[in-house]
Amino acid sequence: MGKEYNGSPKLHLLADSKNRRIPWYLGVFGLCVLFYFLGSWKNARIPSTDMAKTNLGVCNSAAPKGSSSPSPSSSSVKLDFDAHHTVGSNESLTEGKMTFKPCSMKYSEYTPCQDPVRSRKYSREKLMYRERHCPAKNDVLKCLIPAPPGYKNPFSCPRSRDYAWFANVPYRELTIEKAVQNWIQVEGDKFRFPGGGTMFPRGADAYIDDINNLIPLTDGSIRTAIDTGCGVASWGAYLLKRNILTMSFAPRDTHESQVQFALERGVPAMIGIMATERMPYPARSFDMAHCSRCLIPWKGYDGIYLLEVDRVLRPGGYWILSGPPINWQKHHRGWERTPEDLKAE
Repeated sequence: MGKEYNGSPKLHLLADSKNRRIPWYLGVFGLCVLFYFLGSWKNARIPSTDMAKTNLGVCNSAAPKGSSSPSPSSSSVKLDFDAHHTVGSNESLTEGKMTFKPCSMKYSEYTPCQDPVRSRKYSREKLMYRERHCPAKNDVLKCLIPAPPGYKNPFSCPRSRDYAWFANVPYRELTIEKAVQNWIQVEGDKFRFPGGGTMFPRGADAYIDDINNLIPLTDGSIRTAIDTGCGVASWGAYLLKRNILTMSFAPRDTHESQVQFALERGVPAMIGIMATERMPYPARSFDMAHCSRCLIPWKGYDGIYLLEVDRVLRPGGYWILSGPPINWQKHHRGWERTPEDLKAE
């Protein structure tokens, strides 16, 4: 190919193409300017009062008939922020409200759907009578549950793990019946929780350390746990500092409600029991499950309770079961248990 020069046909064609596009560019630019001025002229013709009505149409539509319309001035317009979607817009908001009087002091320990009298009507099979049994609609209690006399705000964390006000849970039964197991002690106007338990006489902390020798509790693989038959929930209380959140549950039993002690300590807990209903948790909810001599008949009913634990454990989760130690023959008197009972267990 020869070298191109200024008079070559290729350069002349390129220049002609650019010259043809200039009128098209000018036409598009002119149309944009024209439409801009047309829009400005149209907006200038709308009165300011019409614009105010348009912008405040929602607010004005809510005003009652016969009321004066607000001034179009932005400084004098009063916006309406009241709700207007309630049933019967002309009715007073105070109409239809229900008020409840305080209940009698005998209901200070009342727990919904946990009436001891009603529970006796249900079967002892699978401990069905200790499940939640709610009253009929006509028997629902319609009063405010009073706090125990002298009730105080619970201690704040972390002190709440070890102390609770005696007036908030005024029962000494556990301090007597579980004295040798070091569950709970009374110190003046407070309860103290030393962290003991039936299966961890050296304390919950040392018991958890023993567990840590078998499974990893500190590498982050275990974050949630469930404690069946939790007592006063010391196991869950001492797992908190290991960044493991434990849901503890136990039935309302002869020791009043042990779960109430757990809640006063600020430990997640609820009244519940493994009986005829599934636990109220989705499948694969927990990384670890625990039973420290929780008296659940694991081998009974074709292993239905074991299947339930398996349901709420994630794949690869851990189930910890601790029972009477091998030297129970020497200690059964301190536990107020018979040799036959412990042998059977």
